[in-house]
Amino acid sequence: MMNPLYDRLFAVHANKTTPFLHLQNGQSITHKQFLESTAQIAHVLSQTGLKAGDRVAVQVQKSPEALALYAACVQAGLIFLPLNTAYTVDELSYFIENSGAALVVCDQANKQALEPITTKLSSKLETLNADGSGTLMARASQQPLSFDTVERTEDDLAAFLYTSGTTGRSKGAMLTQSNLLSNAETLVDYWRFSQNDVLLHALPIFHTHGLFVATNVTLIAGGSMIFLPKLDLDALIEFMPKATSMMGVPTFYTRLLGDKRFTKDLAAHMRLFISGSAPLLAETHLQFEERTGHRILERYGMTETNMNTSNPYEGDRRAGTVGFPLPDVELKITDPETGAKRPDGEVGLIEVRGPNVFKGYWQMPEKTAAELREDGFFITGDLGKVDEDGYVHIVGRNKDLIISGGYNIYPKEIELVLDEQPGVLESAVIGVPHPDFGETVLGLIVPKPGEQPALDAIMSRVQEQLARFKHPQKLLLLDELPRNTMGKVQKSILRETYKAMFTQRPQSV
Repeated sequence: MMNPLYDRLFAVHANKTTPFLHLQNGQSITHKQFLESTAQIAHVLSQTGLKAGDRVAVQVQKSPEALALYAACVQAGLIFLPLNTAYTVDELSYFIENSGAALVVCDQANKQALEPITTKLSSKLETLNADGSGTLMARASQQPLSFDTVERTEDDLAAFLYTSGTTGRSKGAMLTQSNLLSNAETLVDYWRFSQNDVLLHALPIFHTHGLFVATNVTLIAGGSMIFLPKLDLDALIEFMPKATSMMGVPTFYTRLLGDKRFTKDLAAHMRLFISGSAPLLAETHLQFEERTGHRILERYGMTETNMNTSNPYEGDRRAGTVGFPLPDVELKITDPETGAKRPDGEVGLIEVRGPNVFKGYWQMPEKTAAELREDGFFITGDLGKVDEDGYVHIVGRNKDLIISGGYNIYPKEIELVLDEQPGVLESAVIGVPHPDFGETVLGLIVPKPGEQPALDAIMSRVQEQLARFKHPQKLLLLDELPRNTMGKVQKSILRETYKAMFTQRPQSV
């Protein structure tokens, strides 16, 4: 039988006795062993009564068994729904109910809290702990080492990924086998991955970055992964000499740069460092290159599309940009109001079209119609521009756009100025309510360790470089910016925190 995603990612490695996963404890798991475990789990899923197209909601810690559960869902024709380990029971209740999950797999510690939900919805419940124990693997250990793969087509759904839900309820993005397969194949070629690559993997696997990019790319290439449970600076430094490549979020790189053990010699043999999921500061780019001689490759993707653009493997990897559209992805900048295409250099909404673009939002036809055009272009909600050399720049989210006194203000433009100032580690610019202008600009600054930025001097510099309507009404110092698990600054939290700052009267620094 044919199952394109399973055949291409997994079946081709069924008899390979070379390592696939190198674990932190020094042990390794071969491709063959991994797929035998996959088959055993697939038997459990089948015996539980699940049939092709059913959803499996998974909130567990990262482990080889958790990854095998993903593979088993693919082999059994099920839709894999990974869930952030930070989600509360209330949040999980929504995801389980909305998806109609037939099976929920959780850590043993959460079983009691989730049982009322699964009982109410008539869903099955299994447990899987970080050490591989739990009811799922106990049952799997008694099963055969092979499983008859369920037939699926490229158009069949393979996964649901729920958006972060910064406004309203989270939406379940429906990803097909073709969405996942086409993107992984493109990235293997674009980033030059091969069976000789050993990927240093410290990302979570409930997110597209760690699962559908890092893992799928490694599987397509036939390489292996150093599979770390989480971001652990000591472990990154310990295992880097055994790796050839690393994918991370900006936090990975700033943490490494903050440690004297991270030297040019330590990174000398590495082939590629990739960053995504949140913007990387230009200063981090420069510091990393000065320290190691490597230039980080930054790319751009999202839940609904996986990867859309990338800086080149060969060529100028430009700080502050996310490179060019991938070979099979079309990208255009459009007017937020009319949808008309805007010329290069002008800011507008980023729209993308390609085999990577999702099928739509689960049970939300109106949301799907609003964001996925009939011609296949997906309205990403990100604001950006394409420069004269074709590089894509992300300016911000459309919802982050500030409209003050009738003027459109893009926070990124102000943040770039703030980030360049002495003593500034990073910044965030938000719009907050204002009695005269509707909204006004608030600048939030995180100082470099041990430094105290001069806010008056910074404001003077902003006033020199930017038009008056873009000037922040006030600058504030913060110890840190709120971030989600993938390192993205959560501006919605900042807007909520400071929404009443100027409701009485305008203020200044």
